[in-house]
Amino acid sequence: MVGLQLTGLAKFVGDNMFKYIFIFILFIFVTIACSQQIVIVPNSFTSPTIYRSETAIPESNEYHKQQQNQQPIEVQASQLVDIESINKKIILDIKYATKNNFLKQKLYPESRCILRYSTAKKLVQVQENLKQKKLGLKVYDCYRPISVQKKMWQVLPDDKYVANPARGSRHNRGAAVDITLVDSKGQKLEMPSQFDEFSVKSHRNYKGGSLTSRKNRQLLEDAMKKQGFIGLATEWWHFDAPEWESYPITDIPFEKIPTS
Repeated sequence: MVGLQLTGLAKFVGDNMFKYIFIFILFIFVTIACSQQIVIVPNSFTSPTIYRSETAIPESNEYHKQQQNQQPIEVQASQLVDIESINKKIILDIKYATKNNFLKQKLYPESRCILRYSTAKKLVQVQENLKQKKLGLKVYDCYRPISVQKKMWQVLPDDKYVANPARGSRHNRGAAVDITLVDSKGQKLEMPSQFDEFSVKSHRNYKGGSLTSRKNRQLLEDAMKKQGFIGLATEWWHFDAPEWESYPITDIPFEKIPTS
């Protein structure tokens, strides 16, 4: 009796062996296939790129939205930006963020150089060019809200040195900078006058002072002119961007302008 049962069991196993083996192999194949999915990510400039991923990426509208959100954000030429978001090598010495200025008042809430994006890019290029000569820029002033301009005019109503707020300044448009040169250690180079020294010593055609100071003044002017900046005749430190007229007079507070 036992012999007959063993014979029947052997026959049953033999008849179903290949079926079990087939199911086991199919299970292994499906497991491997599910763990390695091929995802095709479209590229608008080249042919589609194929990536192999260990985890599945759902082909849904949400996925495509995430891909689009990862694209670089285009900055408009007229947008006000912080210079340090583009180049951190330019030294800041924003005088109107301190009391060390001709008004003896702190006029800005923080020390920042804010410019129109197109102007900022030009200034960064000046910095890069000067680096080849082991020199750099130090910035005294950039964008200036028109409300600050009015305070300046009350103290010094002389349009040779302070723009009449009725017409506005290039600074009020975010398209002007007050700057000087520094050496590789960040030390100021000698100039014919101090910043905001309202005298003939500040004029570009001033023949006095040392030969070195006049050479440094010319070196700064040449570097700025190369990028299209226009110097103010009565202030060796002041330069206007060539497109300044295309930007409106503005009174946006510093805190409303992103740092990056």
